[in-house]
This record gives sequence, structure tokens and C-alpha cells, in this order.
Amino acid sequence: MSEARARQPQTRPKMVDVGRLAGVSAQTVSRFYTGKGYVSADTRQRIESAIAELNYQINGSARSLRVNATRTVGVLTTGPSVYGTWSIVQGLNEAAHDAGYALFTSWVEFDPGDANAPREVHEALDRFLSARVDGILISSPHPGIEDALHRVWETVPVVILSGRAWPNADSAAVDSYEAALLATRHLIELGHRRIFHIAGPEPIIEAQDRERGYRDALAEAGATPLPVLRGDWSAQSGYDVGARVDVGDFTAVFSGNDQMALGFMNALRHRGLVAPADYSIVGVDDMPDARHFAPPLTSIWMDFVELGRIGFRMLTERITTGERVPRQVIHPNLVTRQSSARITSD
Repeated sequence: MSEARARQPQTRPKMVDVGRLAGVSAQTVSRFYTGKGYVSADTRQRIESAIAELNYQINGSARSLRVNATRTVGVLTTGPSVYGTWSIVQGLNEAAHDAGYALFTSWVEFDPGDANAPREVHEALDRFLSARVDGILISSPHPGIEDALHRVWETVPVVILSGRAWPNADSAAVDSYEAALLATRHLIELGHRRIFHIAGPEPIIEAQDRERGYRDALAEAGATPLPVLRGDWSAQSGYDVGARVDVGDFTAVFSGNDQMALGFMNALRHRGLVAPADYSIVGVDDMPDARHFAPPLTSIWMDFVELGRIGFRMLTERITTGERVPRQVIHPNLVTRQSSARITSD
């Protein structure tokens, strides 16, 4: 160190310097001191180490800081606008209303292969943080979403509603793998062995889990899976699958959701085939309209509204206590209707 530099008065470290050295925001350091808001154990250790290294002492004005709760939560949804997504949002709104919270919502069409996707997610998260939300809840079916969230783990509590468990955030889901097992096993119990699967979009976690459950259930029964055709969750994509599938290949169908089942049934009706006389079919979601299909659709009930409620309660618990909340998984149920029947010949 030069003599001139040595004679310069030492600049007193500030809270922002502590945050920079600890790799967190100054707001997180403030929460560490005030005890108002969530700071993880790992983050506390890093802040304490930075304080010791810098010999930082909080000044009187900083000591009086109070991080006031805004009673607002940011909700980021990604992926297609389908029944499950909006049912989750319904549950979130119901739980927030009951708890006296307001929701700030943002929707992003997240494609992990799109170079602009992380930027759009970051912009949405920055809007939440600028509004000083108490926590963030993310409803995402995309396996790559975690890479875009690294900036918020240490800033506010986060809960993710996803079929995957996350190491850095609490999470909850309705079990899509179990839903596929229930659907496929139901058809197997009715005597079907040639069961065809209409899968959802390949990058989507729930679509992957439902295809895996379909394959595992057939393997249990010693049956061989048929080539999978994919839709995009819409009724039109189900219709397109039904228009081109070889109807001699299968006796039963497991559709990845009810909407694709609706389109598929319509396409086969135009080809002169109706369920359950010519084939059986089971969907997933048990959306309210499923009971009014022709015939009424056997489906797997997925309680997405309750998932939204549970996710919100998990987030507010973590906001209040600062402690991790165990992962919550909601189990689906089979709802049998007239679209599935015992096979008479194969």
C-alpha cells in the first residue's frame, strides 16, 4: 500500500458492502438485522462472515430500520393457458382473499430453448421485487425454470407449484405420474392391453410424468406400449391425433388431459367410431365439462384449486416463520363414467 493511500481515512463500510461481499441484496442484510422477513440459515452465515471481515457496525439510523410487510405476493405463471393453470390461480386467489393478501400476477410463455425467456422471467421478477412483495409463488410446468430464478432465492421466500421437487425453494404438486398409473391400470383392469397414449407437449413436466406412468403401468401388466402421439393440451390437437391414428392398433386410449380426449372422441366419431362400443378412453383433470361429453368421460380428478390454496398457505407460513416447509403432494382420484368399459374382444 502506498504512503499516500495509507494516510487516507478508511471509508466506513456500508450495508450495501456487506450485501455485496455476502452475495445478497442490502434489503436481505436489513432483514438479517431487523428480524422482519425471511433470511435462510446459509445466508445468515454468509452475512455474519461478511460483517466480521468488514468490521461492519450498523449505525443508528439503520438500527431503526423496519421491513414492513406489504401483504402482497407475486404470482408468476408460465406455460400454456389450460384448465389446470387457471384452476391453480383460482385457488391462489381464494386463499389470498381469506388471508387478507393481494396478488400481483404475471404470465410468461417460457420456452427453455428461447434465448429471450430468461430475460422475460427476470423482468417479471424485478417487477415483483420493486413492488416489495412479501414472497413469490411460481406455477410452472417447465423443468428449466429454476435456472432463471437464482436471483430471488435469497431475496424473498419462494414456493414453486411443479411436478419436480426443488432444492432452493419449497414446492407442491398434484401427482401426474400417479394419475397416469390410475388411468392406465383402470383400462388394464377392464381387459385392455393395446392402450394408446395421447401425450402432452414433450418439454412439459406433467406430460413427461404422465407418459412415464403410462409406460410403467403397462410394464406391470406385461403389456407393450404403443407409439405415442403428442398434442399441445388443446381439443384441436386431440382431434388432429384422432384424424390420423390407425384405429386398428388399439382398443383403449389414455389421453394426457380431458381437452385432448374431447377432440380425439370427436375425430373418431367422424370416422364412425364411438366410445365405449368401439374403444374405451380415459382423460386427466376431470374438468367440470367432462361429465357432459358424449359419452361422459372417465377421468382422473386433479385438485388444482386445492394445489393453489396449499401453495399459498406454504408461502405465508415461510414468510411468517422463515423455516422451510415440507413438499406437499396431492393425490389424484379415478372418476369412472361411460367412456370406459370392459373389452368384449381383442
